[in-house]
Amino acid sequence: MQPSSPRILVVDDENTLSELLSMALRYEGWEVRTAQDGRGALRVARDFRPDAVVLDIMLPDMDGLEVLRKLRADSPEVPVLFLTARDAVEDRVAGLTAGGDDYVTKPFSLEELVARLRGLLRRLHRSTIWDGAVLVVGDLIMNEESREVTRAGREIRLTATEFELLRFFMHNPRRVLSKAQILDRVWNYDFGGQANVVELYVSYLRKKIDAGRPAMIHTMRGAGYVLRPAT
Repeated sequence: MQPSSPRILVVDDENTLSELLSMALRYEGWEVRTAQDGRGALRVARDFRPDAVVLDIMLPDMDGLEVLRKLRADSPEVPVLFLTARDAVEDRVAGLTAGGDDYVTKPFSLEELVARLRGLLRRLHRSTIWDGAVLVVGDLIMNEESREVTRAGREIRLTATEFELLRFFMHNPRRVLSKAQILDRVWNYDFGGQANVVELYVSYLRKKIDAGRPAMIHTMRGAGYVLRPAT
């Protein structure tokens, strides 16, 4: 049985850009649908069930962060790649901390965007074909097949990227992992020095894993991060 082509939803109100992106993605053999605003994106997503979403932060009817929130309510694991303005640092930070999986800044090369999407799809693929092993670090438990994560018996819901980051930590408990190692393993490409994306995701993961509990994720100044059982 042949695997189905990845389904990509492109959400941008610039017709020329949407058409160009759609053409490039179809050239990769992927199935593409487009939407020009947030409401249209949500309608298409319900029927199309995309494997990944390319989402402009600035839309005419609602911003991309609100679209992301509504998308994730229906499909909590779908990877989202944000499109942001070149100088909108606040947009990039807000998008990632809101649960976006990656971003590219306008203007961008089609090759870069396709490479980012391939990375997101590989990450999702790894998450769905694992052999069902259960990882345990202290009171933190991860089932790699069902993607269920609990701490002290309480369920923790993670995005695809958060799940992959936590899985890397849990495969390497008590080991200090550098930002470069994390970028290479979780994102599969060089961020061009933008290692602050690791800081953002570790911070976001801490809010879900450590909030109100003894800390498990620790910063080793100048060296990286380490996950160890709470004492």
